[in-house]
Amino acid sequence: METTVKLYSLSYTQLKTYAFAGLFVAGNIVFPQLCHLVPNGGLILLPIYFFTLIAAYKYGLTVGLLTAVLSPLANHLLFGMPPAPVLLPILIKSSILAVAAALVAHRLGKVSFWGVRTAVLVCQFAGTILEWTIVKDFFVAIQDFSIGIPGIILQIFGGYAVLRTLTR
Repeated sequence: METTVKLYSLSYTQLKTYAFAGLFVAGNIVFPQLCHLVPNGGLILLPIYFFTLIAAYKYGLTVGLLTAVLSPLANHLLFGMPPAPVLLPILIKSSILAVAAALVAHRLGKVSFWGVRTAVLVCQFAGTILEWTIVKDFFVAIQDFSIGIPGIILQIFGGYAVLRTLTR
């Protein structure tokens, strides 16, 4: 399923960039708090990445990167989540997701299930490798694949559904 849609590439000089980034950061603050109501909800559902995917795919690299960096930092400062030891790997994965989603959307020029899936999987595989080099613990690095599969599925199917909804 593919939908032709207006995708944006906003720059750092546009006020709209910061308005959209602010909305997506707010989503990345509220959604994780809801997920943390479920035991291990953050580890299982990977909510910190959800609105980063939407931001980057729909509004481009600038909005995506602002969301990718500001969301984990804001959550850490406000709630202590993610904890400091995993903040750097989450910032890296989030930034990879923003780059991958923006590039896929730009290349395809439309909302595509396979495009969303590709962006999420690129983030997870590249992020896992980089996390492994940082934390030096393979089992910590593959945690998203060992217990976070529901979150990966949520990103792919939920992200696609939200992007399709935004096209209407």
